[in-house]
Amino acid sequence: MLERTDSPTGTVVSLHIHGDTSGIAMIHLNELHLVAGKGIEQDRRYFDRSNHKTGRPYRRQVTLVERETIAEHAAVLGLPSIPPGVVRSNIETEGASLGNWLGQDVQIGTAVVRFYEKRTPCGQMDAICSGLRTLMKNGRQGVLAEVIQSGIVRVGDVVALRERGNCQ
Repeated sequence: MLERTDSPTGTVVSLHIHGDTSGIAMIHLNELHLVAGKGIEQDRRYFDRSNHKTGRPYRRQVTLVERETIAEHAAVLGLPSIPPGVVRSNIETEGASLGNWLGQDVQIGTAVVRFYEKRTPCGQMDAICSGLRTLMKNGRQGVLAEVIQSGIVRVGDVVALRERGNCQ
């Protein structure tokens, strides 16, 4: 089983976007193009979405989850594993506790995102395996982020806390 650490860094292990049709499997990619204030350029279903009432961009632009958490859920459910992309997150990581970074700016590849909230599981999680949605409650399904600085994220990139105002 994967082991999570309290390291100030982690690693991107898989990347995914939504298909054009609701409910189909996530599409695996080797890199994502993140655009400030808009999200993932390749994700046509969610890119550049705005709140129809306020006209402001949605903050939910990127979702992230730890492979360690996914492995823990699989073990509890008696599954050998839950494959990458199945829990419908854009970026899956290893090595860091993402939930501990809420409110922080995080560098991923050349992009910077701000973690603002823990994800809440939807009913599709029980379609993967009965009981998965319950296991994912209380912040056990990763985090939501908004893109602060445009850039490219690739499999293998470092995920690291970044002090605000720290330019590169």
